[in-house]
Amino acid sequence: MPRRPRVAIAHDYLTQRGGAERVVVSMLRAFPEATVHTLIYNPDTTFPEFRDATVVTSPINRVGAFRRDHRAALSVMPWAVSQMHIDADVVIASSSGWAHGMSTSGRKLVYCHAPARWLYQRDRYLGGSPARSAQGLALFAMQGWLTRWDRRAAGTADTYVVNSRDVQRRVAETYGIGAHVLHPPVGVDPSGERRPVPQVADRQPLRYHLLVSRLLPYKNVDRAVEAFRGLPDRLVIVGSGPLEEGLRTSLPDNVVLLTRMGDPEMRWLYDNATALVAPSYEDFGLTPIEAAAFGKPTLALKAGGYLDTVEEGVNGLFFTEPTAEAIRAAVVACGDHPIDPAAIRQHGENFSEHRFHERLRDAVDRLQGSPAPLPPTSV
Repeated sequence: MPRRPRVAIAHDYLTQRGGAERVVVSMLRAFPEATVHTLIYNPDTTFPEFRDATVVTSPINRVGAFRRDHRAALSVMPWAVSQMHIDADVVIASSSGWAHGMSTSGRKLVYCHAPARWLYQRDRYLGGSPARSAQGLALFAMQGWLTRWDRRAAGTADTYVVNSRDVQRRVAETYGIGAHVLHPPVGVDPSGERRPVPQVADRQPLRYHLLVSRLLPYKNVDRAVEAFRGLPDRLVIVGSGPLEEGLRTSLPDNVVLLTRMGDPEMRWLYDNATALVAPSYEDFGLTPIEAAAFGKPTLALKAGGYLDTVEEGVNGLFFTEPTAEAIRAAVVACGDHPIDPAAIRQHGENFSEHRFHERLRDAVDRLQGSPAPLPPTSV
């Protein structure tokens, strides 16, 4: 029998609980012996599964301010990446801008969540013109050399895999690389433990919509809040990020903001929600397929990765603009035209973790045995 390749996993930073980090958790389940290499690791603010893995960090992980806010390390991240060399037969680089630059003694498969948003989608990433903030001005000043660094890093990959057709298009436009599409798996296992969330369960009636998102400008959470102002339904937001303090000061009585929810709490929240609200422009967006696993519809912005995960009338409804008026209209329309939970669950089965693992292992095996990069076909 041929020897199985030694696989390592690289990821930009493990400091938060987002969709990309959930994908890395799933990659670890596919390759449980893999080491994880990352620029910054804060075990208290990311998923607990990483505590059971061997995590190798860069020198900048010693700086506490960077562990608390990875965005503060932007100017030193290219240097930090250059300090990380991974000894493995195959490195799976889970990347939104940095991990694809880590060097290796073997082959490199980049799983691209998106080309760096701060370089190629600055206005959306910052929530406006770069001239309106110190962070935006710093990005503008570093734009040229960061872009050159990023494109050189992309060129070191043996093959590119992306999470959606939208990202496939952007990788081709940005790097001139033909990429495979491999959709991420559902992140929250619906068969596990449920734990009620008192802030929600203790308020009656229980009826509420759910929004799960990092609190960043391009996520449009503030517009969802305005959509529910004055509605009889409640909105429960789960997330954290730079906009948290500002959002809390303006929440109407029918909106609740929660942070640091574990999987048992998330299962309970999905189980009892009326529908998921997804108002951001996402590269993929795991939450619609998480909602589908619980038989819940998604009200999504008709753009980006949601075009891969939401099928109109099957597991949700679209709205065409990220405005309070459009979101409110979708909430009302969904109430008037409910969708069959069984059909929603069936749609979600297309994104099973078993299927993801099978295709990712096959891609690693083919790459290890291939003398040249694979052609840009679906994995």
